[in-house]
Amino acid sequence: MQYNSVKEWIFDVIFGTDTPNGKRFDLLLLGLIVISVIVVMLDSIEPLKADYGDIFFAIEWGFTILFSIEYLVRLWVSPKPLHYAKSFYGIVDLLAILPTYLALLIPGSQYLLALRLVRVMRVFRIVKAMRYLAEANMLWRSIKGSLRKITVFFVFVLLLACIMGSIMYAIEGPKNGFTSIPTGIYWAIVTITTVGYGDISPHTVLGQFVAAFTMIIGYSVIAVPTGIFTAQIHQEMNLRRDLRRCENCDRTGHDHDAHFCNHCGTELEHLV
Repeated sequence: MQYNSVKEWIFDVIFGTDTPNGKRFDLLLLGLIVISVIVVMLDSIEPLKADYGDIFFAIEWGFTILFSIEYLVRLWVSPKPLHYAKSFYGIVDLLAILPTYLALLIPGSQYLLALRLVRVMRVFRIVKAMRYLAEANMLWRSIKGSLRKITVFFVFVLLLACIMGSIMYAIEGPKNGFTSIPTGIYWAIVTITTVGYGDISPHTVLGQFVAAFTMIIGYSVIAVPTGIFTAQIHQEMNLRRDLRRCENCDRTGHDHDAHFCNHCGTELEHLV
């Protein structure tokens, strides 16, 4: 491939997802991101920080300078620098370097560099992940389709937590740790969600009976939304089967991940 300028070649390298140079650059970028995040994680371990803190500091600044240069180069070669800067990837690229500079003003900010892992999403462009994109779209449609039902259910759970918390406050009272109705509601939420911190627990027989009843109800918090969401996914899969029509024999009902018609063998159009 011929390039009219160095700027055009650099653009092909750092923005070209389908070119050999672009793929190699993205793979290199992936390696650097992972290594830099590992360094940040190791630096958070006190014994290692005490022995190798200066080395970690130097390595981190090396990565930050490298990524800063990359960000500036992206702005330089981009046809619309402002558009890139305001794009999702542009913001992510900026967030990947800011914590190191912020650490000069706010101690501890450097640990936010773990946000660099978000940049790994950029590397997914290397592969033709249309199949995974289709699955993600189906999952998103399932979430949207079941959102109203799940919202109603969670409102019900919240009301239940308020009721059970108020009852427990009335039964147990401040002497047993239920110092207020909000504290009782906190206990109810912890119990209903089956987290069970144990920092507050009923002491009376009646309170323990109410707690046992609340625990049993808690299982529905997991079961009901899961059932709603699963049913919606099943509905989306059936819809996709109906939409996947063979252009050659006009047959429908193909599996959502099928590549060829199960009747005539014609390649099926990919759905996203």
